Amino acid sequence: MTKLDSIVILTGAGLSAESGLATFRDADGIWAKYDYREVATPEGYARNPGRVHEFYNSRRRDILKATPNAAHMALARLEQQHQGHVLIVTQNIDHLHEAAGSRNLIHMHGELLKAKCSRCGTRCDYREDLSVATACAACGETGGMRPDVVWFGEMPYQMQRIHEALATADLFISIGTSGNVYPAAGFVASAIEAGAHTVELNLEPSEGASHFAEAVNGPATLVVPAFVERLLGTRHTA
Repeated sequence: MTKLDSIVILTGAGLSAESGLATFRDADGIWAKYDYREVATPEGYARNPGRVHEFYNSRRRDILKATPNAAHMALARLEQQHQGHVLIVTQNIDHLHEAAGSRNLIHMHGELLKAKCSRCGTRCDYREDLSVATACAACGETGGMRPDVVWFGEMPYQMQRIHEALATADLFISIGTSGNVYPAAGFVASAIEAGAHTVELNLEPSEGASHFAEAVNGPATLVVPAFVERLLGTRHTA
């Protein structure tokens, strides 16, 4: 590979699976057990906020018990040691990238360890259970606190910044994603248009695997550290 001034990395649920967190679209994933329309849409929340809070409270407890795995640690090392710019764009709502040491990070689907008030718009760190009785610390209103996560039908966060990064990327890496959820599934096309080399690291080929110039299949805890070692061990030439 030529000189890599800018690396953009997209991560999905497959990255955190080896930390014990459930994926979404596998045969035994979250959406095989729950109807996303009832627990992950604004309409579902309006119909039954208690059910939605119960769903996310359970997931929040699971996330708080999880720890970063070797793949998270490798990506943090890449950010710290690579001489160019590294941006991680994650679809995951857990905190494991941060816990591993990553700092240049976009949570495009929000963060479950944060809450936001639909009354006043305030966002805050939040690690306890939420309910319709939870009061906003800023405005004092109850009934408006919800997880700061992006539900189906809502716009992912920081899309302009993501597209700007893709437009100047030299290398785009997709890790642990299904390849069928937009807008993230379209990032590889944007990276290709920008002239970036594209790589998929995934347990199995994703639905969009054919769009990538290079693919490595296997557990994230094996293939991600190996690929990072390859990047850091290569002297890039202009």
